[in-house]
Amino acid sequence: MVPTPVGNLADMSPRAIEVLRQVNLILAEDTRTSGVLMKHFGIETPMMSHHKFNEHSTLAPIMDRLMAGETIALVTDAGTPGISDPGFLLTRECRRLDIVVETLPGPTAFVPALVNSGLPCERFCFEGFLPVKKGRATRLEELAADSRTTIIYESPLRLVKTLMQLMDVCGGEREASVSREISKKYDTTVRGTLSELVDFFKENNPKGEIVIVLSGKKDDIEKPRHRNKYKLDEE
Repeated sequence: MVPTPVGNLADMSPRAIEVLRQVNLILAEDTRTSGVLMKHFGIETPMMSHHKFNEHSTLAPIMDRLMAGETIALVTDAGTPGISDPGFLLTRECRRLDIVVETLPGPTAFVPALVNSGLPCERFCFEGFLPVKKGRATRLEELAADSRTTIIYESPLRLVKTLMQLMDVCGGEREASVSREISKKYDTTVRGTLSELVDFFKENNPKGEIVIVLSGKKDDIEKPRHRNKYKLDEE
């Protein structure tokens, strides 16, 4: 599993480049998108399409090649395979057949968005893309009640609608941030309350890949502090 840059090509690691040069085959979510990356780094390894619409049908021949001793790399359009991208089915089948899976560390969009949000990040929930229709309202209610920081991926066309829906279930004063175009030229993070973010993006048409970071629900009543019943000896 080979992560690829979410924006800036300089984020591609030397190890990732070397692996992609050495493997027998590269599985790519979109061979046209990945072809630009391969050309940039002079990688001439054969590629094959492997995405959410064909991963069930391509799984068997891929496993046959792995069982025959070939080494295969999986890349997605951007970021780490398996994170809101194809990768899970392939990894699960490899584990079932005792085929070694190695995942390289590397770029993913939600980590810089989370850290840059200024919201608590010691405990968080990665939601990825919300359901578009069925189950969406229920999921929004669940996220509103979660005390952890929540990370949501969204398209620029649905951003304002999603922020408004979050405002309906969380309240307009819930803090959040919106990051777009991470590591690219127009890398931007806008922080504020949900109400402020709705007003901002109604006036400023969002573009590019979007990551929403939503603060967790705070307790309505502050919990009492209990004294430690054990007194420590002072030195």
